Amino acid sequence: MTHTGLRATDTAPDAGGYAAARLRLLGGAAPAGPALRTALARLTDEWLGALLGRAHGVALVAVGGYGRGELSPRSDLDLLLLHHPTADPGHVAAVADRVWYPVWDMGLALDHAVRTPAGARATAGDDLKVHLGLLDARHLAGDPALTTALRTTAYADWRAQAPRRLPELRELCEERARRQGELRFLLEPDLKEARGGLRDATALRAVAASWLADAPRQGLDEARILLLDTRDALHRTTGRATDRLTLQEQDQVAAALGLPDADTLLRRVYRAAATVSHSGDATWREVGRVLRSRSGRPRLRRVLGGRGGRGGFVEPERVPLAEGVVEQDGEAVLARTARPDRDPVLPLRAAAAAARAGLPLATHTVRRLRGAGPLPEPWPAEAREQFVTLLGAGEPTVAAWEALEAEGLVSRLLPEWERVRHRPQRNAVHRWTVDRHLVETCVRAAALARRVARPDLLLVAALLHDIGKGHDQGDHSVTGAAVARDVTLRIGFGDGDASVVATLVRHHLLLVETATRRDLDDPATVRAVTDAVADAETLELLHALTEADALATGPAAWSAWRASLVADLVRRAAAVLAGEPAAERAVPPPPTPAQERLAARTLASGGLAVELSAGADGAELLLAVPDQPGVLPAAAGVLALHRLAVRTADLRAVDGSVLLLRWRVAAEYGELPEAARLRNDLVRALDGSLDVAGRLAEREAAYAGTGTGAGRRRGTVPPPSVTVAEGGSRSATVLEVRAEDGPGLLHRIGRALEGAGVWVRSAYVSTLGGSVVDAFYVTGVGGEPLGESAAGEVAGAVERALVG
Repeated sequence: MTHTGLRATDTAPDAGGYAAARLRLLGGAAPAGPALRTALARLTDEWLGALLGRAHGVALVAVGGYGRGELSPRSDLDLLLLHHPTADPGHVAAVADRVWYPVWDMGLALDHAVRTPAGARATAGDDLKVHLGLLDARHLAGDPALTTALRTTAYADWRAQAPRRLPELRELCEERARRQGELRFLLEPDLKEARGGLRDATALRAVAASWLADAPRQGLDEARILLLDTRDALHRTTGRATDRLTLQEQDQVAAALGLPDADTLLRRVYRAAATVSHSGDATWREVGRVLRSRSGRPRLRRVLGGRGGRGGFVEPERVPLAEGVVEQDGEAVLARTARPDRDPVLPLRAAAAAARAGLPLATHTVRRLRGAGPLPEPWPAEAREQFVTLLGAGEPTVAAWEALEAEGLVSRLLPEWERVRHRPQRNAVHRWTVDRHLVETCVRAAALARRVARPDLLLVAALLHDIGKGHDQGDHSVTGAAVARDVTLRIGFGDGDASVVATLVRHHLLLVETATRRDLDDPATVRAVTDAVADAETLELLHALTEADALATGPAAWSAWRASLVADLVRRAAAVLAGEPAAERAVPPPPTPAQERLAARTLASGGLAVELSAGADGAELLLAVPDQPGVLPAAAGVLALHRLAVRTADLRAVDGSVLLLRWRVAAEYGELPEAARLRNDLVRALDGSLDVAGRLAEREAAYAGTGTGAGRRRGTVPPPSVTVAEGGSRSATVLEVRAEDGPGLLHRIGRALEGAGVWVRSAYVSTLGGSVVDAFYVTGVGGEPLGESAAGEVAGAVERALVG
């Protein structure tokens, strides 16, 4: 039969009525949730069905998310107009226009296609994303037989092509994860595209539709609904079709969902994403096993049964890993004789064995492990040893730990863990949530275990060093030390060991903060370490923990320069702990031979001398300048104009007429500038012909206008703070400046200190992400530390200069 007489109603339904009903629905008090999405989908179904009218030989089909009936406020309408292959093209085009144009006139996003069932099938065969959309095809209006035929062929083809299509789908998911990152660790996650997001949940539905494998279902539907609810609230809050949950919108979205704050929202989102990711990992492992079994010969062994050994069957080979734990088909599983209900150590033993073997824990195994009874307190020796073995397995620790965590076993073993689980860290330096950072620190510490005498204490301290972040009040290091001591005793360590772990947690930031913000030649700097750490063995552990913590934080937290400063500080502190007297620093310290040569050149010529030498971890810049006002801000401004990041600065006078400045600098990008250019610009800055402040102000305005960096964050960061560090030095007053980084910051600080009439002896600059913590050793004009009142006045002057 040839369908050439397509008929449709003569007038399109009133779009205004649909628009008003849609507005009432979305503008009402109904919260985001499945009911709202279903109501919106039904309302849209009715309108689109009316648009199609009584047309014959065609079917209007919803696909993708709309096909699932999950229509978010700003979602695209994914529509397919199917038509009989013998239908008149002109009439098909007319019907298509009758549907598409009212949708466009409404301002709704539309993803549309017009195809025959055979054409849709062919397109799906060439395009995986099209095929995925067809798996959710839902009839809206027209000839239902066309939709039924399409769904039947789409599912039959999907199941027949699963061995080819599922690896393709997996690669698509992995590529998206590489591009978008892991949703559960992102401060501004993409709810749809990031790993563990809505697209991954849809992919798991497609795997299940193949009948080849299925995802662990526990919690998966709830996780997907939570992500959808969050996206709906985001759409309604912003009025835009966005899937990225940005910082400035998180509080509003949290309020729309009835949550107290943005952190609560993120923890819920992260937990949902972790469920999706965990289900995906287990599902793709199962897909891999099934496909391997079809393409090759798995390791099998024959189990004899019946009289004379006949009537046996085959099963995958089982290789022992530990008591009650075996390897089977690439996973760690429980042996048949294992009894979790009688063996409370079994969860730790199984996780440790899996991590040491580099194998995933099978999902059904972890669920069986939930039946294990509680461990006695303190833990028996085997439990403690298996726990340390798990922490020290390196990279495989992450998967084993997360498998236990997915089934709630970690929080049963360590109730304190629940406070940090999925807890966001609102700091751009950190790559991970608090819990993931702690596990990553164990991974990094395991690689340093050979450097210390007690690797078990290092690993436990690595796991617990930020446990205090689960408490909202007070210094997390102080709170965490008390928690860590209790946990260490409970898991079976003695009182002395627990005291060491508590000390490590309390002072886990001491070395890096002291080394990068204080003068290592000042005895007070070394004394700050030796007062906190009582013996060489604890210092050794603290050194390793410092490095592991920084490496686990992110690339901005550790460098060869930071490592060298920390190692130098540890060496000096170890010498004092070994009984060597702390050398009293000469004030001012004597110049180096290179500085003496440079000063002599300046004295002889009366001009300005510059030397720049590159090294593996940056460059050293030496300046010799005739003593005059404004040297520090001028030099800092010139370095900023040449995009040189300052790490440390040391200033001293020679013969009362030459100022020597020693800078450790690094190029923000590109190569180091020529020393001659720096010299020329510094001469111009000092004689006033180069407007450093004006040039830096222009750059800061452009920086803010890009919407990145300090300009983008200006409304969300705390104001700058300038404080006096009590006891920081005997020979100088130490001012600590905390502020948001930006072009010319050191120049503004230098101008403020110059205006306050103090002498800057040295400066130590520390930048982490977008924030800086700079320490300035200042004295009066006679070289003496400032009095309490004068120090407070100088600090206030610098703070006012930064706020302004």
